[in-house]
Amino acid sequence: MPTTEDRREHLYDLLKDFDTAMLVTRSDDGHMHARPMAVAEMRPDADAYFVTGIDSPKVAEINASSDVTLTFQSKTQFASVSGRATIVRDRALIDRLYKEDWKIWFPKGKADPSISILKFNAQDGEYWDNAGAQGVKFLFKAAKAYVKGEQPTKDLKQHAKVDL
Repeated sequence: MPTTEDRREHLYDLLKDFDTAMLVTRSDDGHMHARPMAVAEMRPDADAYFVTGIDSPKVAEINASSDVTLTFQSKTQFASVSGRATIVRDRALIDRLYKEDWKIWFPKGKADPSISILKFNAQDGEYWDNAGAQGVKFLFKAAKAYVKGEQPTKDLKQHAKVDL
């Protein structure tokens, strides 16, 4: 049975391969609002950095309620990580994370005064990993359970909740 540390490592192994996340915030009318965000950096503890404009509506939403969720999805791998977001204007951090393609949104480059960093501090996560052998293993378990009229047994390498 995987340990808590094994599950944390497995979650990070999944997250580090995603280059886009859906960031979910609470809008000023109380509804949940999701939008895609390019991952600037994913940390081994599941903390992450994203770039955003200081005048973006998401900045106001985060300033009003810092509780956010990130979701990640591919054809066979899925993850959800909840935590808190803060907006950072640290020029050294911006310089370190800066990517040339940010010029699409920030024409003045890394010196653009509207660049800010959304820092995400992960608190807990959950993953579903059906890639490779995990997917084949699940199909076998699902078929066996179907024939027996049962539900497939859980596999913590395939699906687990993780406290971060």
